[in-house]
Amino acid sequence: MTDAQFGLFSLVSDAGPVVLLVLALLVGFSVISWTIIAYKFTSVRKSRHESSEFLDCFFEVSNLDRVFAESEKYRNGSLARVFRSGYLEYRAPGKPEENRNKEERIKRAIKREVNAETKRLSHLVPFLATVGNTAPFIGLFGTVWGIMNAFHNIGLTQSASLAAVAPGISEALVATAAGLAAAIPAVMGYNYLTQQIGGIERDLDDFSSDFAAACLEKTDKAGNV
Repeated sequence: MTDAQFGLFSLVSDAGPVVLLVLALLVGFSVISWTIIAYKFTSVRKSRHESSEFLDCFFEVSNLDRVFAESEKYRNGSLARVFRSGYLEYRAPGKPEENRNKEERIKRAIKREVNAETKRLSHLVPFLATVGNTAPFIGLFGTVWGIMNAFHNIGLTQSASLAAVAPGISEALVATAAGLAAAIPAVMGYNYLTQQIGGIERDLDDFSSDFAAACLEKTDKAGNV
């Protein structure tokens, strides 16, 4: 173990209970944030990739039944999920007077699925924003507490020497660094994921606006009406 690592562990082990609590909270936030970033990065990337492949399939295949069968390969893709919801609604049996409103029912089914996909993609992401906004202030609380300990030591020792103030100042700096270490990756992850999810949402809006009409048109061409 290097001297720097030994010094850091020494600072943490010698910190007061309040600063240790702050550090534990920030470490917990950091671990959860990295877990969310890794999980959401994988799921969002997979959704974008499979949605792109499904969209190519949708425009290349004229028969909706075949598109539905192919959509089984893209179950992680948001566009495929929306298509399947609209297709199942289209194929749902109904009374003749209900069939005249079939396109409207398809649009409602698509809208519900788009909302569900938006919630699924955004799930857990706001926590990153919470960490990014609160971690620096939690670290600042530890910083203030460490400085208070430094002044307390000055009063006890009746000396303003470096030996008297160093432990408190060290606690303060460690708490500041921990707050920034937790906040910076969370903010970067939040911004990246929000941008990617926003792109998927725009694709969903573009796709859903034309899907009902395209569904009927493709079915007519394939002779499935």
